[in-house]
Amino acid sequence: MLYDKLLKEAEMQSIEVTEKPLQPTIKGLYADNTIWINKNLPTSIEKSCILAEELGHYHTTSGDILDQSSLQNRKQEQTARIWAYRRLVPLRAFLQAHKQAIRNTHELAEFLNVTEDFLTEAIHYYIKKYGIYVKVKDYHICFEPLGVIEMFES
Repeated sequence: MLYDKLLKEAEMQSIEVTEKPLQPTIKGLYADNTIWINKNLPTSIEKSCILAEELGHYHTTSGDILDQSSLQNRKQEQTARIWAYRRLVPLRAFLQAHKQAIRNTHELAEFLNVTEDFLTEAIHYYIKKYGIYVKVKDYHICFEPLGVIEMFES
């Protein structure tokens, strides 16, 4: 289970993870080597996505960034999300899914153990970074429409 794997990763980095009821608008928080995950999140899959983002804060951000009216704080928030996208939806995962005959975003999200919303956001990140496709080894990963094309030598 991905959530358990991320919990072990946090533990190995001496990060305490605690589930507790938080305000409904707050899904997770990170401060001083402690991550709080909203206990009221409905699934471990959603908790995994939030935990990955909070681990992203550990790896990439500094200071109090709760005030999202600050451009610098929004940039740090985005950096942590990108870390989570790359961690849970790496480019190689698209190739692995292709080899498993996964054909749509619902199946792909299930294969990766992420929410469909998280997957969609990760795909949008990759589109901003690479455009509508990226070449990885002998494959083209297409983001619009989503798919993988295997290239053959002539």
